Amino acid sequence: MDTHQTTSLLVGLAAMVLLARLLGVLARRLGQPAVIGEVLAGIALGPTLFHGAISDALFPADIRPLLAALAAVGVAVFMFIVGLEWDATLIRGSGSLAATVSFSSILLPFGLGSLLALYLMDDYGTGDQTAFMLFMGIAMSITAFPVLARILTDRKMNRTPLGVVALACASIDDVLAWTLLATVVAISGSAGPEQWRILLAIPYLVGMLYGVRPLLRRYADRQPELRLTPTVLAFVLAGLLLSAAATEWVGLHYIFGAFLFGLVLPREGSERLRAEVHDRLGQLNGQLLLPVFFLVAGLKVDLSGVDAAGLGALTLILLVAIGGKFTGAFFAARLNKMSPRQSVALATLMNTRGLTELIVLNVGLQLGFLNQELYSLMVVMAVVTTAMAGPLLTWVLGRPTEAARHGDHKALDTLASTAVKKAA
Repeated sequence: MDTHQTTSLLVGLAAMVLLARLLGVLARRLGQPAVIGEVLAGIALGPTLFHGAISDALFPADIRPLLAALAAVGVAVFMFIVGLEWDATLIRGSGSLAATVSFSSILLPFGLGSLLALYLMDDYGTGDQTAFMLFMGIAMSITAFPVLARILTDRKMNRTPLGVVALACASIDDVLAWTLLATVVAISGSAGPEQWRILLAIPYLVGMLYGVRPLLRRYADRQPELRLTPTVLAFVLAGLLLSAAATEWVGLHYIFGAFLFGLVLPREGSERLRAEVHDRLGQLNGQLLLPVFFLVAGLKVDLSGVDAAGLGALTLILLVAIGGKFTGAFFAARLNKMSPRQSVALATLMNTRGLTELIVLNVGLQLGFLNQELYSLMVVMAVVTTAMAGPLLTWVLGRPTEAARHGDHKALDTLASTAVKKAA
């Protein structure tokens, strides 16, 4: 890097961090998740506005590979934290309700998304019809567990019966969605001539779950109070990066390795360690590296050329994404004897996509499942479905101070209280 590149990189990063923070705070004041403002910050600096004049001035072409590298690290750390926070006790405590809602809210939008891909194939297809259909189905099925958890916490609903069930459903959704995406990546041949390496993914998964996890468990058991010392932090960082590198090498995406390493870290006896990892690593990642990811994602979004046909495609995408997810979750909830109000609220929450959807879309763009025009439309869908969750919840349940009082379904209350006790 020469002086010009270094200066451009540092100035551009400063601009992105400040703009993401500013719009994130503004979004929170408007009752939206901060991720909405941060995504819009990335889009604002992209080619959509002023034909890319801002992005060309702040982020010259010669520093964009460096930004992409920083963004990859940010996504890896984020996926590690998602895996670290994944809590199986929520699922075990929710009985069949969470499983039924999760499967229904994935299968219906997945099927509708695959059918929509057939319709969009001529205008937006990328050559591999099967991979395109499967990927569109996955993209329609995503629920963002971290954003949903943030919405529930902000509304003081995270310990209510509805909130606990929603978190359990989103947890199952996360695992199912990542499994489906890993399957599509594996069968698509995206690894090129080294496709044979994908066979190593299974022994790697087995080794992590039944080799690395027990070793980490024994290490944690020998520590009277496991804390995030500089040495432990170094090993955590090295572990997540090596795990991410391993899954990238075998032909899967690096996000799966980072997520898996977070998943295998011990839960019992390491609560303080996990909280410190989340606070220290999560704050740095959220304030610096993830804004870079939003920038890199925004630089690929170009809505300046969207015409009537593009608006029509966007309308269909929104109808399938919102309608499929809502219908699947709502009717599954009603079959489990949830009240109509609770069912509508749960279906609304399951439509939250946020940052998780952006990561999936970037994987699709990187591996050639999406072209840039369809990617831009799908990013709009991710923003819209996330932004609508708060206002719709207020409409259904009332203001956040009132929402907690609507946990009146007796069976749901019993189920959720069991989950809370197991998670505590």
